[in-house]
Amino acid sequence: MASRFIALSLFVLSALALPSPQLAPRQAACATSSTLPGYNNTILPNPFQFDDGTPVTTADDWACRRSQIAALVQGYEAGYLPPAPPVVTTTFSESGSTGTLPPGSFSNNITYPSGTAPASEWPLVIAYDALSIPVPDGVSDNSWTSVLHRGVGLFYDLYGSNATASAMTAWVWGVSRIIAALEQTPAANINTAKIAVTGCSRDGKGALMAGAYETRDSGDAVQQATEIVTEDPWFSANFNNYVYNISELPYDHHELAAMVAPRGLLSYENTEIEWLSPLSAWGCMSAAHSVYEALGISDYHGFVQVGNHSHCYFPTSLEDSLYAFFDKFLLDKPDTNTDYFSTNYAFNGTVFNPSYWINWTTPDLS
Repeated sequence: MASRFIALSLFVLSALALPSPQLAPRQAACATSSTLPGYNNTILPNPFQFDDGTPVTTADDWACRRSQIAALVQGYEAGYLPPAPPVVTTTFSESGSTGTLPPGSFSNNITYPSGTAPASEWPLVIAYDALSIPVPDGVSDNSWTSVLHRGVGLFYDLYGSNATASAMTAWVWGVSRIIAALEQTPAANINTAKIAVTGCSRDGKGALMAGAYETRDSGDAVQQATEIVTEDPWFSANFNNYVYNISELPYDHHELAAMVAPRGLLSYENTEIEWLSPLSAWGCMSAAHSVYEALGISDYHGFVQVGNHSHCYFPTSLEDSLYAFFDKFLLDKPDTNTDYFSTNYAFNGTVFNPSYWINWTTPDLS
């Protein structure tokens, strides 16, 4: 790999509000800091080690460690994610729900399946910009347009154009507002305990961020960190300070993906596009998978790498894995097999060496 900074994958389906094991944090070890001065590590940071070096040994510990990772990602890369605004009013009509919060408002249209809503109400997929995956019968969808510039949009109208939040952090905030609006509008017939979020390319990164933070319930021609920050909105301005020495970051994106645990996470990578660094994505998701393995729910985390298709095109050959995750996490079919974790190893002649990048032993936290 060209550097320790791990790329993210193309298609992401994160389960936001699904029934899952309840993890109570261990309060004594949950002190968080947005920075760790003096940190330097050229391999992947250990997700099973607290900031003070104490090991993560139980499922309760993971909830605590997750809060530490969340603080670090905000401090170094994503910027501050504010809590819910104090006042939000919501209305609903057949054309969709509208939320109003000073000084602006937002509206989103919901596409419903045909027929009568089930007794448990409709599950929902929230799509960044537009759906890039097929959705099975019985699932509603809601698409919304993500802001393309940091400092522009309703979030920044509320918190100021100089807010540290990256565009992706503002997107997380927007997803949370949509869910909050649905919680206030039972007439929408949406089961807010059965919600997933999806996106492709930059929107896939956004979907992963939403899955990590909304918790209701290397090839040789890849894009480098120094190039990513020239694309303006995806990261906080704070991240510019680390793009030439990524080893100073006390976390990496395998831990961002692992923050979704114990909820479901499914993502896909197109090995046809070297610029997206499929080798790094395989390393990232392999390392994240160890957290799901530690919690005894490895089948809650799916990742599939294939090629021979264009950017943001979803091959029909992947529908089995996609529909399996829909069945298990949104359509009340808990016994569905979701054991999908594979790659075609098309890494432009390079290989991922886990013995170099991963120096930890996966504990049993289940």
